[in-house]
Amino acid sequence: MPKTEAKILVVDDDIDVLNTARMYLKQQFTLVQIENNPENIALHFDRESFDVVLLDMNFQKGENDGAAGLRWLNAVLEIDPNTIVILITAYGELDLAVKAVKAGATDFIAKPWKNEKLYGTITSALQLRQSKLEIDRLKNTQKTLANDIDQKFENFIGESLPIQKVFSMIEKVAPTDANVLVLGENGTGKELAARALHRNSERKREVFINVDLGSISETLFESELFGHVRGAFTDAKEDKPGRFELASGGTLFLDEIGNLSLPLQAKLLTVLQQRTVRRVGSGKEIPIDIRLVCATNMPLYDMVQEGTFRQDLLYRINTVELKMPALAERKDDMDLLVKYFMDIYGKKYKKPKMRIDQNTIAKLKRYHWPGNIRELQHAIERAMILADGNKLTPDDFLLQTTKSVSTDDDDILDISEMEKRLILKALDKHNGNVTRAAKDLGLDRLALYRRLQKYGL
Repeated sequence: MPKTEAKILVVDDDIDVLNTARMYLKQQFTLVQIENNPENIALHFDRESFDVVLLDMNFQKGENDGAAGLRWLNAVLEIDPNTIVILITAYGELDLAVKAVKAGATDFIAKPWKNEKLYGTITSALQLRQSKLEIDRLKNTQKTLANDIDQKFENFIGESLPIQKVFSMIEKVAPTDANVLVLGENGTGKELAARALHRNSERKREVFINVDLGSISETLFESELFGHVRGAFTDAKEDKPGRFELASGGTLFLDEIGNLSLPLQAKLLTVLQQRTVRRVGSGKEIPIDIRLVCATNMPLYDMVQEGTFRQDLLYRINTVELKMPALAERKDDMDLLVKYFMDIYGKKYKKPKMRIDQNTIAKLKRYHWPGNIRELQHAIERAMILADGNKLTPDDFLLQTTKSVSTDDDDILDISEMEKRLILKALDKHNGNVTRAAKDLGLDRLALYRRLQKYGL
C-alpha cells in the first residue's frame, strides 16, 4: 500500500511516545519528524511546511493545566495558519482538549492511542488541510484576477487576411503546452492573443494570470512573481503566493518581457528551467506547472546582439512566435472594428442610435494609426462623447498627423533636425517618460533610445 503524501511533525517531551509515533506513522506517510523540545518548532518550519502537527498539551513534569500546549498551539498557527494541529492529551483531560479546539486546534487524541484511531484522525485532518489550502489559493487567485482581468474585449474582431493568419496559428498552437512569444506594436492586441491561446488550450478551466513586467519595480519583482513569507521584509505582514504559484495549472502571461533588466532575466530563467519557485524569505522550493505566454513590442533579437537580452531566455520563451499585425496592415477590418467599439460606447454613454458615414470611415482608413487598435478605440470613445448629433463625422475625429506636431520654426527642412525636435516635444509632453514618448511617436522604446543616442539627447 503506497504511503499517503503528507508531512507530519510530532512534538512531545516523552521520547517513548515520539519513537512509537514515528515507527508507526512513517509506514503511512511520506515524511515524519519528531521533536521533544517545543522551542525548536520554528526551526522545523524553517525547513519544511508541515501538513499536520501532533502536539502534546503539557511539557513539564507535574504540569496538567495545558497552558504550555495552548501557547505552542498559538505559535504553530502563527507560523502557518493553515497547519492542522492535533492535540495529544492524557486520559481525563477532556475539558482541556475542548478548550484547545476552541483556541484553534482541529482535533485531539488521548494517549495511549490505538494506531487505527491515530491514522483515522490524521487522515481526516489532511482532508481539512487540503480544503483550507484550496480556499486560501482561491481567495488569493480571486484577489489577483480582480486586479488583472479586463473582460471588456474578450474576442478578436476581424476578417482580414493578416488577422485570419493569427487565428490559424492560435488554433494550431493553443492545444499544446508550447511556450509562445507574442510580438507586435503597442495596441495590436497581444494580450487578446494570449487569452485566446488560454481559452483554446487544455488548461482553459484553470486560471489565466497576467503580469505587466513593465509596471513592476526591480525591488518588487521577486515578491510579485515568486511570493514572500511573513517577515521577509518590512511590509510582509502575511505569507503571499506569487504569480507563478497562482498560475500553477493554468497560463501565465508575462507582458512587456523586453523591459526586464539582465539580473531579473537571470532570475526568471532559473525558475523556467527548474520549474520551481522559492518565496522571498524562504528556503523551500515550490513546484509549479504553468503554460507560459510572453509578449513584447521590443526587438528582442536586436537586443540579444546588443547584449541587453539573454539569448538563452529568448530560446526558452519562444518555442513558437506569434506576430500581431499593426492596424495599418489590416485596414479591411476597419468597418468591423468601428462598429464593435461604437456598440460598446453607445451602450456605455447611452447613445445607441449613433451612426457613422462612409466618408468618416474613409478618413479613418487613410490615417496611419501609430497606436493601432488601442488608439482607434480611444478615438471612437472620444468622438462618441463629444459628438453633437446621432452621426459621427470626419470632424469628430481629431487625428494626429506629422504636420499637426509643429516645430518652433516652420521653415525647417532638415529631416534630422525635425526628428530631433519631434522627439524633444514628445519627451517634454510626457515629462521625460521614454516609453510613453516612444508610443506617441509610433516607435518602440529601443528605437527611441537609439535616436536619443544619435542626437545626444
